[in-house]
Amino acid sequence: MPENSACSSASSCTKESCEGCQGNKNPQSMLEPFNELSSVKKVIGIVSGKGGVGKSFVTASLAVAMQKAGYAVGIMDADITGPSIPKMFGLHGPAYGTDQGMYAIEAKNGAKVMSINLLVDDEEAPVIWRGPVIGGAVKQFWTDVIWGDLDYLFVDMPPGTGDVPLTVFQSIPVDGIIVVTSPQELVQLIVKKAYNMAEMMRIPVLGIVENFSYLKCPDCGKEIPVFGESHVEEAAAKLSLPVLGKLPIEPEFAKAADEGRFYETENPYLAAAVEALK
Repeated sequence: MPENSACSSASSCTKESCEGCQGNKNPQSMLEPFNELSSVKKVIGIVSGKGGVGKSFVTASLAVAMQKAGYAVGIMDADITGPSIPKMFGLHGPAYGTDQGMYAIEAKNGAKVMSINLLVDDEEAPVIWRGPVIGGAVKQFWTDVIWGDLDYLFVDMPPGTGDVPLTVFQSIPVDGIIVVTSPQELVQLIVKKAYNMAEMMRIPVLGIVENFSYLKCPDCGKEIPVFGESHVEEAAAKLSLPVLGKLPIEPEFAKAADEGRFYETENPYLAAAVEALK
């Protein structure tokens, strides 16, 4: 069978000749254009190798911090089957649009958000879609949503290395990613999966953020490692990546998220991440 059936000389195509084929030297880009009424300077993906590590929390925290630093920010909630960003910012749909596109909804702090929960009739109804449909929705968040002028668009990615992260990396010009993890022995495997996927897609990894690092005793201030001793420095060193933050379990953050006023929070534990983004 020919190595490249799409080649004009496919009948005589061999592995050696395909390696020098012009079509292989200039692969067609799969990047999608953003809406003509949008201008986005930097796209930052927030990823993890598994679920439940607080990826949305880190995404929202970075967006709030950068907004307070004077930058125009937006959040694309690409976790279609587990959207949580709108609730954290007290936002409800329906989003409205024109023939030019769908407008992202603006939170009280000025951050712009788009999520599937802003488009469905019932926010509590499960989104039971197959991978290609979910991937198509995420692409539309880029091509059809009117973001306006943004300095940073943070993409809250679904966990793992499946269809949707692949769709985001192939369709959206991601400038860099931040990997979120937790303090467990499994951390090195989790981080490496996310790192390797980014490497394969040729997307820079800016650093690692560890969530649930410790619980600070309200009486004595002692740091209690509820989920075990941290191993993030080891994982980061092996990959030559900086640790951009170690976040404690902070009840006030959870309360603000539940009450839809996350935009009021101050998260000093992400100062290194904010500087890296600047």
